[in-house]
Amino acid sequence: MGGVPEAHTGWTFLTNHARVLATIAEDHTVRIRDIAAHCRLTERSVQNIISDLERDGYLTHTREGRSNIYRVAPDRSLRHPADQQSTVSDLLSLLAQHDSVRPEHS
Repeated sequence: MGGVPEAHTGWTFLTNHARVLATIAEDHTVRIRDIAAHCRLTERSVQNIISDLERDGYLTHTREGRSNIYRVAPDRSLRHPADQQSTVSDLLSLLAQHDSVRPEHS
């Protein structure tokens, strides 16, 4: 899964922050390199997104040897004023439901 991520133009329904957070929620030991490949982002972009999420309290990490172990804050409210009644857990649950009915790619 190496190489430069495929370019994308236009808008999308999910932000890169949501994609990164969902990927970490699936595997708390995932490497930045693997997050980048999964989300089709650069490693630098993923590092910046993780910094944003940590700074605003949505994510923390601890070092275990040479690896990071991430912890998602499930009870944290979403940022947008229209979404503040929803939590990170609500968002991740919705994305997990979507992924469970989505066909696998070969």
